[in-house]
Amino acid sequence: MGVSAPEAAFGPLLRQMRLAKSLTMEALAEASGVSVRGIGDLERGRRAAPQRRTVAALADGLGLTHTERERLLAAARAGRTPGYSPVGVRSFPRGTDDFVGRTAELSRLEELARPGEGDGAAPQAQPIVVAVHGAPGTGKTTLALRAARRLADRYPDGQLLLDLRGTDDSPPAPPELMVRVLKAAGVPDRDLAQAGSQAHPALYRQVLADRRCLLVLDDARDETQVRPLLPGAGGTLVLVTSRRMLTGLDDVHRLPLGRLGPAESAAFLASLVGEDRAAAEPEALEEVARLCAHLPLALRVAGNWLATRTGWSVRRLADRLAREERRLETLSAGDVRVASAFDLSYRQLTPPAARMFRRLSLVPGPDVGAACAARLTGQDLYDTEDTLEELVEAGLLDTGDDRYRLHDLLCLYGRDRLLAEEEAADIERARRSMYRWLLETAVVAGRWYEPGHGAPPPSWQGTVDLSGADKARDWLQAEAANWLAALHAAAADGDHATVVEVAEALHWFSDQWIFWGHWTEVFGTAARSAEALGDPVLEATQLNYYAWALILCEGRPQDSFRYSARALAAARRAGDTAQQAWAHQYASWAHRLLGAHDRAAGHTAEAVALFRSAGDLHGMLQALISRAMELRRTGHHEESIEVYRQTLARLDEAGDRVEPHIAAFTRASVLAGLGAGYGGMGRWDEAVEHLRASVELSRTDGNVALESRYLLSLGDVLLGAGRTAEAREVFARCVALGPDADAERVARARARLARLDTG
Repeated sequence: MGVSAPEAAFGPLLRQMRLAKSLTMEALAEASGVSVRGIGDLERGRRAAPQRRTVAALADGLGLTHTERERLLAAARAGRTPGYSPVGVRSFPRGTDDFVGRTAELSRLEELARPGEGDGAAPQAQPIVVAVHGAPGTGKTTLALRAARRLADRYPDGQLLLDLRGTDDSPPAPPELMVRVLKAAGVPDRDLAQAGSQAHPALYRQVLADRRCLLVLDDARDETQVRPLLPGAGGTLVLVTSRRMLTGLDDVHRLPLGRLGPAESAAFLASLVGEDRAAAEPEALEEVARLCAHLPLALRVAGNWLATRTGWSVRRLADRLAREERRLETLSAGDVRVASAFDLSYRQLTPPAARMFRRLSLVPGPDVGAACAARLTGQDLYDTEDTLEELVEAGLLDTGDDRYRLHDLLCLYGRDRLLAEEEAADIERARRSMYRWLLETAVVAGRWYEPGHGAPPPSWQGTVDLSGADKARDWLQAEAANWLAALHAAAADGDHATVVEVAEALHWFSDQWIFWGHWTEVFGTAARSAEALGDPVLEATQLNYYAWALILCEGRPQDSFRYSARALAAARRAGDTAQQAWAHQYASWAHRLLGAHDRAAGHTAEAVALFRSAGDLHGMLQALISRAMELRRTGHHEESIEVYRQTLARLDEAGDRVEPHIAAFTRASVLAGLGAGYGGMGRWDEAVEHLRASVELSRTDGNVALESRYLLSLGDVLLGAGRTAEAREVFARCVALGPDADAERVARARARLARLDTG
């Protein structure tokens, strides 16, 4: 650490500035309110330490710029505390020249440092403290150093970095750190000794009180270590970096630091390995970035590895990183290991938090709720939330929307610690406990949508709120990846009864989330489990569900025939009329989509007769809609409209015998069919009215898939009616619906918008 030569003394500097402004002492006295004698004494050095308000008045009288004002203030401070001025202190290690990204974070820091900038602006009156926090390896220190260098000119009284060594077993205490700052500020050892350790905090605050310094407190352990080091007055900017969130600090600006975006990661790697090499293998480079979880430390290690192994292709490293069991081992270069960075945080956890961290690696999905995490450790829900928040505070766990997530590399590290520190039997017990809870809860949640079930039974003692169908849907969607993995595990374990029970409970819910993307997995797995159980009714039921998923969810009507035919055969063996009817219903649907209208009509007639025989109201409603659709597709619009009206009358007559969500999407389908029928007849106003009602009903029911389908139909009708502006608005709504919409309909809406824009 070095100290530059002192700046000009206050008197000569004041005289220089006055003459530069072509002012006499009398003119400056009149402009500033400072007496002529006072100005003369200052210029001659008879008074070397003017008060801040005097300097401010002189600066105003001189009309100084912000930079000139700061220079004058610095000279005045030097005169007040000779030997204690940190002017010119520079104590930063060498930074990195390959810094990439973090544009928003750097802009935020520059914005915070902006008070007092510009001519005539008021100088920064109070210290500014920014806590930069994030997971191990996110580049907190690198960001702080980059920001410090960019902001250095705004803090002319000095810049200093203190390594707080927060991850050490015995980090330095605040008194020791204060002494380091005081010595850097030029306070002699004899003065420190004479003052005594009890006076050091006051001296520390005094030295920083009237200065503009930039102080970086790097790698803070906790609030207790940081709080005494924060100045109470003056223009100092303090950047605190920590793996912890330092929630207990007051009056600080918080700057969370996450991982880089994919484009930033690729650019970072390219800066390390060379642009030509990166351009030659862009896909492999992106894969390396992804396998590094876009974590700056991991990216740097991977980039350095390639930079020092010019004979390696980027693909070779990507393939090596793809092996999960070796990934962390691969991410080491010299004495820099990604796993070591994680070790430092892990060993500071309390035992319950360390145990939770390890077992979170068992979660199969990308994130988890607190209630599910509780099953891993056996804690009650409130203790689990406290434990999870400790991990969040430590920077080892991300959180958002009441969900918790380990990024990929931390998950691999947690798995390594789990296998190293826990017995295999305990690990398997925790996994099974989580899976069992997931499947039990999925059944209860799914039955909100099943006829004859609804709300959870009074005997159910759950740890999640399933008090309404909307809450049940939220839970099923949030934990979908986890309960789906649990379902596959149950099938692999031969627990076929549970698999079928879960699939049955989710049958009608699947209509609420059609394009999730995994219903063929659910019902295909359940069909195999039902076959293993040897129950033809269950087999027919699950095969029918599988046929539905192939037709609607995946758009594979041709592939569905095999399964609806198998369902029909199993239902006939069991003598189950309702499942025979559903098999015909799905065969009819597939034939209609393929343009085989005669075959479709034959299967629909069979389905109607069998549903009537079985007394299956829900099935009958769907079969009548199929009949109406078949009539409309063959140009019999008036007959189609009549069947739709009959269906609507049956639905109204049924009342609460039809579960509300089934009633909602059935009514929406009927209204959409009526709209399409009226559109086919050129009765545009009636068509628009019914389709708008269908769209609105789907929207209020939260069924995005059906909403996207009916929006496209509405847009087409509006185009047919010559109402182009309204059609454009409707197509835009369809395109904006998001991932739960029908992707094919969204693509068609986007194409129609493009044609409207070019036509």
